Amino acid sequence: MAPNDSEQSSNKTNQRAAARHRRANATRRRALSPVRIILMILMLPATTAAIAVGVFLRTSEFEHQEALLHLIALAGCHAAEALVPGPYRDGEPGYHARNDTNGDGIACGTAVPQYAAPKPAAAPQPVEAPQQRQVGTAKFVRP
Repeated sequence: MAPNDSEQSSNKTNQRAAARHRRANATRRRALSPVRIILMILMLPATTAAIAVGVFLRTSEFEHQEALLHLIALAGCHAAEALVPGPYRDGEPGYHARNDTNGDGIACGTAVPQYAAPKPAAAPQPVEAPQQRQVGTAKFVRP
């Protein structure tokens, strides 16, 4: 007996559905592979940092290049001076109070050393042993 038209169409529909299910299962297995999950977890800090830098560049009162310098100066004077030599004044991009060691409003500046008159060499004084104190059987050394 030859199959009728309704049996053939239902058979084709079942084959298409089975193929669709196989493709969906293969895609699901690839999407949830351990390698992909580990890569996504490892990329989270980089993605978060990129988003934070983008938000900072958009919301900063400085131009984009100046805002980037200001952000890099947070890492320290050496990082900022690798891009643009200092000094950075208060209110300008690149100035952070923690980089201003003497509090004069200039960060990462090269301070001119103030040399004092050389003192005559004094006679070396004997080094004293640190004082010790004892409580019970424990000995403590005073710094």
